[in-house]
Amino acid sequence: MEAAAAKPILRVAAICGSLRKTSFNRGLLRAAAELCEDSIPGLRVDHLDISDLPLINTDLETDGGGFPPAVEAFRAKVCQADCFLFGAPEYNYSIATPLKNALDWASRGKNCWADKPAAIVSAGGGFGGGRSQYHLRQVGVFLDLHFINKPELCVQAFQQPPKFDSDGNLIDDQIRERLKQVLLSLQAFTLRLQKD
Repeated sequence: MEAAAAKPILRVAAICGSLRKTSFNRGLLRAAAELCEDSIPGLRVDHLDISDLPLINTDLETDGGGFPPAVEAFRAKVCQADCFLFGAPEYNYSIATPLKNALDWASRGKNCWADKPAAIVSAGGGFGGGRSQYHLRQVGVFLDLHFINKPELCVQAFQQPPKFDSDGNLIDDQIRERLKQVLLSLQAFTLRLQKD
């Protein structure tokens, strides 16, 4: 008998739009990495740090199409990823500046985002980051990112019972299960797109 083919290991680039160490959005991405290690075979989360990226300024690009070293390193990691998981905080009803900056740098020249699947999770007050998610989806249209549609995860982080501890770690089991469903959907969608 032939052994069943093993599922390929998909590299998920997790990008947090907040630079805060105790960000709830960063907490969601940490929980996603834990879930993949514990219960989702074939999915590995790699955190991409965007804190060293300079503000986008095309004057920093070289005549030959090169970029500052931090941007080159970030773009290489984006190109190596099979899919993306964005932790998208909402600032003033929209995408946080650090995340938009990262999206813009990796779209210059060769668009590193093109034709790859992605998912968005967010945590915050009010709508739990939902408006940020919709703006990110709009930007994704131009970047040729393919977002999963469901399930959506917008965590109203300040409602009781507590969803995160004082270090920004996810402690709510129901949210953790919803996050797992997002990851499973991203995995299935990525595998489907890779077949095509």
